[in-house]
Amino acid sequence: MASYLTGLIGSGIGPSLSPPLHEREAAHHGLRYVYRLLDTDVLGDDVGELLRTARRFGYDGLNITHPCKQSVIPHLDELSPDARMLGAVNTVVFDDGRAVGHNTDWTGFAQSFARGLPDAPTHRIVQLGAGGAGAAVGHALLTLGADRITVVDADPARATTLAAELSQRFGAGRAAAGTGDDLPGLLADADGLAHATPTGMAHHPGLPLPASLLHPGLWVADIVYRPLETELLRRARALGCRTLDGGGMVVFQAAHALRLFTGREPDAERMLTHLTDLVTA
Repeated sequence: MASYLTGLIGSGIGPSLSPPLHEREAAHHGLRYVYRLLDTDVLGDDVGELLRTARRFGYDGLNITHPCKQSVIPHLDELSPDARMLGAVNTVVFDDGRAVGHNTDWTGFAQSFARGLPDAPTHRIVQLGAGGAGAAVGHALLTLGADRITVVDADPARATTLAAELSQRFGAGRAAAGTGDDLPGLLADADGLAHATPTGMAHHPGLPLPASLLHPGLWVADIVYRPLETELLRRARALGCRTLDGGGMVVFQAAHALRLFTGREPDAERMLTHLTDLVTA
């Protein structure tokens, strides 16, 4: 029986459902598969030290989450074309002693959005967050055909950088940077709001923007999946907004990562059922 040792590096990842999500699907393929949580808050090490330790202990691969998706890059030997293009890594495969970074976030979000909001208008989108996850979400939305995205981040320089990168990749005018002060006007005219910050996670509760800015004409997509119903989605649903939780993204990116780790073809629909069972439990 083939065996694999994998894990997740990030901050505040105790509530993560990635271990059982991966392990249940691997069991369907007859694999001996162990998935560990390597929490930087608990272990006191940075992503570079944890990566080196995992390599020494014979890990086959790692997932990378907030806040390490960009800071992990200097510690890698190679990047896939997607990871290099996005400047963010959420999956590392150890291949013949080399640490190779991949990005399965953008394809995971794209599949989730196409599945969960298939006919949503995408003429004007406001995106909150310009970090590693934000880079993936913005790329996914423009790949799916969004006309224009305005990126807003707590760090205006980071929003400006991401918007410039997206415009260079997809064409002038496809992305722009905004500020928190711009949100009332931006959201009043927007088709949708894509949320790509940690706010709403178990360790980062709350709302990423004033609830008064939401209105029924918006669709709202969140990348947070623990909890599946964040405060943002709860408020949006109460107003009648169409919403998309982070469950689909986490499942589709996990399926892609499991494929990279094992070479097996995961059943994403089965993994979605696993996630529903795990969240219910």
